[in-house]
Amino acid sequence: MKLTETLMEMEQRFEDMLKEIRDLKMHVYALEQQNELLLARVYNNEVEDRGYNNLQKLYKEGFHVCPAQFGGIRTEGKDCLFCLGFFKKQFSVDTITEGSK
Repeated sequence: MKLTETLMEMEQRFEDMLKEIRDLKMHVYALEQQNELLLARVYNNEVEDRGYNNLQKLYKEGFHVCPAQFGGIRTEGKDCLFCLGFFKKQFSVDTITEGSK
């Protein structure tokens, strides 16, 4: 009887692990899709609309453009000091933050 119970517990653990693996696969798939969309947005524009302009558009759409969290979604549309510091060299910060509110 004890062996049967042990086997049933092991089977349950394996099922739980399989469920967790399926969940992780779905999460990875979602991240891959998000990455593809971001890359398409960055590289699918005309020549004169590249570089900082693409990054500015991504930032206004709610994504991080700073090296630490590039492509991540900004929480509740709040401004990121690192992203704004990156833009400070090229753009007026007021121009960028207008679109994110």
